[in-house]
Amino acid sequence: MMFFYTYVLKSFHDGNHYIGYTNNLRRRLEEHNSGKNLSTKGRIPFKLIYFEACLNEEDAKQREKYFKNTIGRRYLSKRLRNYRQSAG
Repeated sequence: MMFFYTYVLKSFHDGNHYIGYTNNLRRRLEEHNSGKNLSTKGRIPFKLIYFEACLNEEDAKQREKYFKNTIGRRYLSKRLRNYRQSAG
Protein backbone atom coordinates (compact mmCIF):
# COMPACT_ATOMS: atom_id res chain seq x y z
CA MET A 1 0.00 0.00 0.00
CA MET A 2 1.37 3.41 -0.97
CA PHE A 3 0.80 6.54 1.06
CA PHE A 4 0.93 10.15 -0.07
CA TYR A 5 1.95 12.71 2.51
CA THR A 6 1.03 16.35 2.86
CA TYR A 7 3.67 17.99 4.98
CA VAL A 8 4.73 21.25 6.61
CA LEU A 9 8.36 22.21 7.05
CA LYS A 10 9.72 25.05 9.14
CA SER A 11 12.77 26.90 7.87
CA PHE A 12 15.39 27.65 10.53
CA HIS A 13 16.80 30.28 8.17
CA ASP A 14 13.76 32.57 8.01
CA GLY A 15 11.21 30.91 10.33
CA ASN A 16 8.64 30.53 7.55
CA HIS A 17 6.82 27.38 6.53
CA TYR A 18 6.88 25.33 3.35
CA ILE A 19 3.91 23.12 2.45
CA GLY A 20 4.09 20.27 -0.03
CA TYR A 21 3.12 16.68 -0.77
CA THR A 22 5.09 13.55 -1.66
CA ASN A 23 4.96 9.77 -1.69
CA ASN A 24 8.31 9.48 0.15
CA LEU A 25 8.51 11.82 3.12
CA ARG A 26 12.07 10.94 4.23
CA ARG A 27 13.50 11.37 0.75
CA ARG A 28 11.66 14.65 0.24
CA LEU A 29 12.92 16.12 3.52
CA GLU A 30 16.48 15.13 2.55
CA GLU A 31 16.00 16.81 -0.83
CA HIS A 32 14.85 20.03 0.81
CA ASN A 33 17.72 20.04 3.31
CA SER A 34 20.39 19.23 0.71
CA GLY A 35 19.32 22.12 -1.54
CA LYS A 36 17.97 19.96 -4.36
CA ASN A 37 14.67 21.87 -4.40
CA LEU A 38 15.18 25.26 -6.08
CA SER A 39 12.22 26.91 -4.36
CA THR A 40 13.59 26.15 -0.89
CA LYS A 41 17.34 26.07 -1.54
CA GLY A 42 17.98 29.48 0.05
CA ARG A 43 15.95 28.68 3.17
CA ILE A 44 17.68 25.54 4.51
CA PRO A 45 17.78 23.88 6.99
CA PHE A 46 14.23 22.65 7.51
CA LYS A 47 12.48 20.71 10.23
CA LEU A 48 9.40 18.58 9.60
CA ILE A 49 6.71 19.91 11.95
CA TYR A 50 3.52 18.31 10.60
CA PHE A 51 2.32 15.69 8.14
CA GLU A 52 -0.81 13.82 7.15
CA ALA A 53 -1.02 10.57 5.20
CA CYS A 54 -3.51 9.86 2.41
CA LEU A 55 -4.16 6.72 0.40
CA ASN A 56 -4.85 8.71 -2.76
CA GLU A 57 -2.50 11.21 -4.46
CA GLU A 58 -5.32 13.57 -5.41
CA ASP A 59 -6.45 13.74 -1.78
CA ALA A 60 -2.91 14.73 -0.73
CA LYS A 61 -2.79 17.40 -3.47
CA GLN A 62 -6.14 18.81 -2.36
CA ARG A 63 -4.96 18.89 1.25
CA GLU A 64 -1.79 20.73 0.21
CA LYS A 65 -3.89 23.30 -1.66
CA TYR A 66 -6.14 23.69 1.40
CA PHE A 67 -3.17 24.29 3.72
CA LYS A 68 -1.92 27.01 1.38
CA ASN A 69 -5.10 29.08 1.59
CA THR A 70 -6.22 31.31 4.45
CA ILE A 71 -8.62 28.84 6.08
CA GLY A 72 -6.04 26.04 5.89
CA ARG A 73 -3.34 28.23 7.43
CA ARG A 74 -5.71 29.02 10.30
CA TYR A 75 -6.35 25.30 10.74
CA LEU A 76 -2.60 24.60 10.88
CA SER A 77 -2.06 27.45 13.31
CA LYS A 78 -4.64 25.96 15.69
CA ARG A 79 -3.40 22.40 15.09
CA LEU A 80 0.21 23.38 15.86
CA ARG A 81 -0.59 25.65 18.81
CA ASN A 82 1.15 23.41 21.35
CA TYR A 83 4.20 23.02 19.10
CA ARG A 84 4.55 26.79 18.75
CA GLN A 85 4.23 27.28 22.51
CA SER A 86 6.86 24.66 23.30
CA ALA A 87 9.21 25.94 20.58
CA GLY A 88 9.21 29.39 22.14
